[in-house]
Amino acid sequence: MLNVVIFGPPGSGKGTQSEGIIEKFNLAHISTGDLLRAEISGHTQLGTIAKSFIDKGELVPDETIIGMIDNKIEALVGNKGVIFDGFPRTVAQAKALDELLADYKSKVSVMVNLEVPKEELVTRLLKRGETSGRSDDNMETIEKRISVYESQTKPVIDFYKEKEVYKSIEGVGSIEDIFGSISEAIESVQ
Repeated sequence: MLNVVIFGPPGSGKGTQSEGIIEKFNLAHISTGDLLRAEISGHTQLGTIAKSFIDKGELVPDETIIGMIDNKIEALVGNKGVIFDGFPRTVAQAKALDELLADYKSKVSVMVNLEVPKEELVTRLLKRGETSGRSDDNMETIEKRISVYESQTKPVIDFYKEKEVYKSIEGVGSIEDIFGSISEAIESVQ
């Protein structure tokens, strides 16, 4: 299986680029954001718990996310591969993903990290908040999300560097140019 982790801070373009990757490489898509939004809009118990963390700009607890991911991977057995969008967000989640994939005789093929300067992230998140109704439409929440990324999520980069599956991609420029760089990174591990 070709398993791609698309990575980067909030507003780096993970969702946008995931769409092209899914189409080009015929991968299933696991987006923790989509899974969580479905739970929240469905007013499930998990959704209510998750919303309380998301609204504060905090990460949803690992055990909640990992359980959701495991259920999704099990449902996708037999697919060509998976793109993980928004997961893992902590080193503990990265280790758990390795264990989950090992249960299916698979592993992460490549981790693509979108590098975007903070000023650009803030601009993108403010614009997204205005147009999508998502909760990251104010500076306080944006600053908190970026801070959480820096302290809790960014260490995942070193985890994948040690596994020699890390690829850095400049996340500023045209969507097409960024996608071209991502495609080269993915093709290099096939």
